[in-house]
Amino acid sequence: MSNKIVPITLLTGYLGAGKTTLMNHVLNNQKGYKVAVIVNDIGEVNIDADLIAKDGYVQEKDSSLVPLSNGCICCTLKVDLMQQIADLVKTGKFDYILIEASGICEPLPIAQTITALAEDASQYGLPTICRLDNLVTVVDAMRLRDEFNCGDNLVKEDIEEEDIENLLIQQIEFCNKIVLNKVDELSEDELKKVKAIIRELQPKAEIIETNYSKVDVDKILNTNAFDFQEASMSAGWIAELNSTENEHDEDEDEEHEHHHHDEDEDEDEEHEHHHHDKDEDEDEHHGHHHHHHHNHDEGEAEEYGIGTFVYYRRAPFYKDQFDRFAQNLPKSIIRAKGVLWFEDEPESSYVFEQSGKQVQAFCAGQWVASFSEEEQKQIVAQNPDVLRDWDEKYGDRVVKLVFIGQKMDKEKIISDLDNCMKK
Repeated sequence: MSNKIVPITLLTGYLGAGKTTLMNHVLNNQKGYKVAVIVNDIGEVNIDADLIAKDGYVQEKDSSLVPLSNGCICCTLKVDLMQQIADLVKTGKFDYILIEASGICEPLPIAQTITALAEDASQYGLPTICRLDNLVTVVDAMRLRDEFNCGDNLVKEDIEEEDIENLLIQQIEFCNKIVLNKVDELSEDELKKVKAIIRELQPKAEIIETNYSKVDVDKILNTNAFDFQEASMSAGWIAELNSTENEHDEDEDEEHEHHHHDEDEDEDEEHEHHHHDKDEDEDEHHGHHHHHHHNHDEGEAEEYGIGTFVYYRRAPFYKDQFDRFAQNLPKSIIRAKGVLWFEDEPESSYVFEQSGKQVQAFCAGQWVASFSEEEQKQIVAQNPDVLRDWDEKYGDRVVKLVFIGQKMDKEKIISDLDNCMKK
């Protein structure tokens, strides 16, 4: 078995975005790499693998093409994916692996699987066999224009289309490179709108504009561009929370990081960035509104009415009122995420998440203030920063929600949220 570390590029993106076309383009221009391919399709017939084989760049019976069907590599096929990577590396025939995820896959769990495969080997004194080199999301520029309030809205009001919106946002938020495909189908003004929205959702990833998924292979293979921690912190809503907290730090020299929730890695992000103003006047300030550069021209975002603001309070919501608000969100809101709590569950911290019409809130742990005095002392001993953010009335409990959207009526959203809240 070779001890060399084989780099991996993961391609994600919704159905029809151009992932398979990009895969074929890379395979036809390998620049000396011996590339193995893993293709995941959710159906019983792995259509994408057939297309790749049909185009002749990888032969259908060639062991370098590994179809993974009847499941999704971000959930049910995680173990299969790890085994296939290990088997391909073990052959010693390949110096690169390309993985095309199913169009319905979220990238984060796949990245966690590949990263775990590399890190677990190291922890047990085994040779590291792979590394995640590049996480590329292919975005259909036409679809993004049509489905995110950038033009004619072609989204049907049913569960499949709602899931499309949710998946597109998840795929854009967690990556280090975006291939923006089919750009010639958009006018110059439409393309600016689309890029402005991408930059609000994902301010850090490199955007490559293209048609027919024709991209310089050096942008896809062996880039050393992926960093898991950086990618997990790169979403626009996280940047907005950080910016808000930094402003508070400058004004009051306060900062706070939560580490008390028992939740998985991506959910921890919300709780690692709480910062709350103790000034009671802040509750009357009706949120914060910011326009950040996010690696793109601020004027572009303002020109198209694309903006972000943070809704911040200490008091809890009434659950029924907030549920009605959440089920009737205006279409102008593209993305909302944050933490909150309810009047009838003062011990529980909830994560709220919205992408398009997809809305959910789930319990993510307990507030420090809900523990006994003795337990609180133990927590504070381990994390003294908790006290820097402690409110005399509410402890560490807070409502902090980030909204990203186009032409949002900020004052009405704030007013509607305030009406859900216990006074």
